[in-house]
Amino acid sequence: MAHTIHEKKKMLHRIRRIRGQVEAVEKALVQERDCTFILQTVAACRGAINGLMAQIIEGHIREHVLDPHASNPPERVQAAQELVDVVKAYLK
Repeated sequence: MAHTIHEKKKMLHRIRRIRGQVEAVEKALVQERDCTFILQTVAACRGAINGLMAQIIEGHIREHVLDPHASNPPERVQAAQELVDVVKAYLK
């Protein structure tokens, strides 16, 4: 997956933030924090993971569905963008 190599630094940064959020959930459970706080922290984790998923899917579409080394027909580029938009909206 060439697109993951190009975006490696950004994705690793996202993963590290997600790890911190998951550790915050664990810490909250250990400290017996209020369930509202725990739910908000879990929701933040889910949002971060969905953001990572959207980034990887968008890269996949742009690298493997479209040909990054060729001139793609405008309708194919538009269809790919529409798919990216739908995926992002779904994962939001």
